[in-house]
Amino acid sequence: MHPVAYIPSPSQGVWHLGPVPLRAYAIMIILGIVAAVWLGERRWAAKGGTPGVIIDVAVWAVPFGLVGGRLYHVVTDYQRYFGENGDPIRALEIWKGGLGIWGAVALGAVGAVIGCRRRGISVLALGDAVAPGIALAQAIGRWGNYWNQELYGRPLDTFWALKIDENHRPMLDGGPGLDPKYADVATYHPTFLYESLWCVGVAILVIWADRRYKLTHGRAFALYVAAYTVGRGWIEALRIDDAHHVLGLRLNDWTSIVVFVGAVAYLYLARGRTGPENVGAPADAPSAAVPAAVEPEAKTEAPDDTAAVAAADHTDGEPAGEPPVPDEPAQDEPAQDEPAQDAVTEAEAPETGEPAVAAGEPEARPAGEPESAPEAAEEAPAPEAEAGGVAEPGSETDPEPEVETPGAEAADSAGENEVDGAAGHDQVEKGEPVKDGK
Repeated sequence: MHPVAYIPSPSQGVWHLGPVPLRAYAIMIILGIVAAVWLGERRWAAKGGTPGVIIDVAVWAVPFGLVGGRLYHVVTDYQRYFGENGDPIRALEIWKGGLGIWGAVALGAVGAVIGCRRRGISVLALGDAVAPGIALAQAIGRWGNYWNQELYGRPLDTFWALKIDENHRPMLDGGPGLDPKYADVATYHPTFLYESLWCVGVAILVIWADRRYKLTHGRAFALYVAAYTVGRGWIEALRIDDAHHVLGLRLNDWTSIVVFVGAVAYLYLARGRTGPENVGAPADAPSAAVPAAVEPEAKTEAPDDTAAVAAADHTDGEPAGEPPVPDEPAQDEPAQDEPAQDAVTEAEAPETGEPAVAAGEPEARPAGEPESAPEAAEEAPAPEAEAGGVAEPGSETDPEPEVETPGAEAADSAGENEVDGAAGHDQVEKGEPVKDGK
């Protein structure tokens, strides 16, 4: 049977790049994984999830899925590898085809759970995001069966029939050799194409239903599973490759029925589930920045208030406790006034804790030793000349240091007024002008 029009099969499915073989089956699987990750990332971002999560989870899910898919195929077709004429080494030849979707989904889910736990996100939310991508990956991966000329259906005489080479047609059970029933049959149902188109439709259905009904908490993934199993059921009925039969149905048909019932049951039980999902969204950053914006404002107000109070106290001429520490240049000015303050009276040294040292003397003069008038006259004008004024014995030092000096210097100035209060009081009563705001 040779129809006029048909879908031709590829002449080869392997190309060699030097010693490295490039297999079309593997390329289709890789392209499917890339498409699933790409679509999953877009849907995950639409949920408000952190970018890059799908890739991180895929690092765990994809290897687990490949192993699970191969295990399912080997277990359900064990006679090919462990039967009478089987070869166990062939179980490792994954490039020749043979990945069961149910094993891939089951063990891939285990890897996804591990990846989600490491990222601290909900595996159900992630399943909803990647469900259409998985269907799209299956649609692309099925073309690997086309390159390998495998998993086709019953004979078909029409323009969309798939031509299969003689060495890829069904063989006799239990031994080598072509099955006589298919010796003269060249075209068959392209079940790979049926399933590929069906998976594209499933992906579109899940995306539409998710937008229309807001499927969350694993319901989008359950819809994908239910829709896929419906198509897999009738496609499986067309295939003629070897498979185990239970009560007249292929094993994959029974698997599709059981999985379909479970998916529909979950859709019913989770129909009322609402509420937010843990997608690991980076929504905590704006709230953490609020105190940081308020804190500097509170910090800048405190020094302004303290400086205002201190300025008001100095304007009144009364010490206001310990004012804030002034800038660095103001801290050096009291050191210039200390000789003049020590030259005024001998009783200041015990109170301030600093010895009275005359200008030019190498050693401090003991407390209580009288100081001659000529020495006091020579020492006093030096600091006052810098300030632009003349100091009299017993008078206060230049008021400028009092405005900017720390609290300890303000206390010293108060001690001077108590010891030599008469001279200071006379200066105020005479109405002498006070510099710098005093």
